[in-house]
Amino acid sequence: MWHKPNQLNWLANTLYVASIALLLYGLLVAFIRLPIFPINAVEVSGQLDHVSRKQVELIVEEHLTGNFFTLDLKKTRDAFEKLPWTRNVSVRRHWPSSLTVEIEEHKALARWGDIALVNTYGELFHGASDADLPVFYGAGNAVKDVAEHYARFGKILNPTQLKIAQVTLSSRLAWEIKTDDNLLISLGRENMEVRLNQFSVAYQTVLRYLNTTIQYADLRYPNGFALRQTKKLSMTVSPATLKKAVSKA
Repeated sequence: MWHKPNQLNWLANTLYVASIALLLYGLLVAFIRLPIFPINAVEVSGQLDHVSRKQVELIVEEHLTGNFFTLDLKKTRDAFEKLPWTRNVSVRRHWPSSLTVEIEEHKALARWGDIALVNTYGELFHGASDADLPVFYGAGNAVKDVAEHYARFGKILNPTQLKIAQVTLSSRLAWEIKTDDNLLISLGRENMEVRLNQFSVAYQTVLRYLNTTIQYADLRYPNGFALRQTKKLSMTVSPATLKKAVSKA
């Protein structure tokens, strides 16, 4: 190699270019770390009902380290996402000295027992709320399923003006509804929406006009459903009765 001047020249040129590149890189790193590119403004956007200004200020103070170039966007996003009511966060730089933080908050749909809240996507989150929310019960992996059924059950019961206060999915995958006036409705494991729709029709055409309060409705029967009233009386409603009631409505 020492007797090959062309190769020596190539090696020397390569080392020279590499040293220049490393020098420029070092100068660039040193330059962008200078305190001449500070973050002077943090703009927070989104429909914020629970994330407070004080929480934002604490995150800015504790987690926004570095300047416009060296700020770690992922760590900054993670800090905002740790807030209890934060679902999604987007963080972007805006030249020359500002940061934009867009926050999507959770929208509470229900409570998951007494341990967490459920958002409108059927996701659990740990926030504090004094709102009057329905309560869901079920296995930990059934949150989304319960939330989706709550929406469908509520749509069916909407004409009856019965408001769902509780939805339970048992370990045997049987569904149960409790309304805000303490009516317990047992739906079973199959054809829940069909059964609930039959009950809704009966309630609108017959049951709501009875001079009594219904405590329990068992919809698991193949030929109708059974009711229990406050005076410990019972009655059954068959498909024929439903058909007759609907035809008169």
